[in-house]
Amino acid sequence: MLIVKASAKSEAGAKPSVEQLQAMGKFNEEMHAAGIMLAGDGLLASSRDSARVVFHASESQPPDVVLGPFPVQDLVAGYWVIKVKDFKEALDWVRRIPFDEEGSTVEIRRIAEFEDFGEIPESMKEDAAKMRKEIGERVKSD
Repeated sequence: MLIVKASAKSEAGAKPSVEQLQAMGKFNEEMHAAGIMLAGDGLLASSRDSARVVFHASESQPPDVVLGPFPVQDLVAGYWVIKVKDFKEALDWVRRIPFDEEGSTVEIRRIAEFEDFGEIPESMKEDAAKMRKEIGERVKSD
């Protein structure tokens, strides 16, 4: 997963120029053509319909809801989910992102798979695979 970190500019609600949108569209098309892009979106500023839900150890205590906006350093402004062969390939793609704002930051993180959690019952893997398939079908029909 490629996580685009928020900036003061993105949190202020600055909209990208037509040229920036075109450059990002071209980059997205290149990832799509390469068969690696699974998902990707930008997120609105945290001042727009955002909340943090903080859970407690005790089930008897309801979660706390904290409404945005939030400090910039804690935020994500967008993301891509890509499927590549290794970390180096992910890094190669990130280096090509057409950002023109000084300090733009993208965090590369590997999405956890069942194998990362040790021994998992086969029935749980089957249930998860079924749900992923149904989600994929729902996305295709939208």
